[in-house]
Amino acid sequence: MRAIVQRVTSSSVSVNNKVVGKIENGLMVLVGFTNNDTLKDIEYIVKKIVNLRIFDDENGIMNKSVLDVGGKILSISQFTLYADTKKGNRPSYINALNRNEAKILYDTFNEQLSKYIDVQTGMFGEEMMVSLVNDGPITIILDSEVMKNDK
Repeated sequence: MRAIVQRVTSSSVSVNNKVVGKIENGLMVLVGFTNNDTLKDIEYIVKKIVNLRIFDDENGIMNKSVLDVGGKILSISQFTLYADTKKGNRPSYINALNRNEAKILYDTFNEQLSKYIDVQTGMFGEEMMVSLVNDGPITIILDSEVMKNDK
């Protein structure tokens, strides 16, 4: 499981020119799934996301989490996080989890996140237009493979 976490002052997602999710002050998260991802991967990434200390404290030091600052999360599914570009110039998506299984994990991911924080979402499998103002810019890449490799 991979997640790209961006600290934002605002972010929104539209489908067919209609805004379906929007936040101010928080995190925009792009999330993708691969084979063998489980609930443990989701729980690991969710805890990392909500506890990442990437918001400034009163001294201007990144020492607060999205929970500490009362922020929100905009969650967007993105299978292209598993693009393989080793051969040629056209990415292969063979490592991305199939649509049906990925939808189940994406829904579970958002349910787990919602236990901690207000979550807005895009629409799984739809052509989406994502807009954001990256604050910092701060962008963090999380991968549950790190958790698996640490054992």
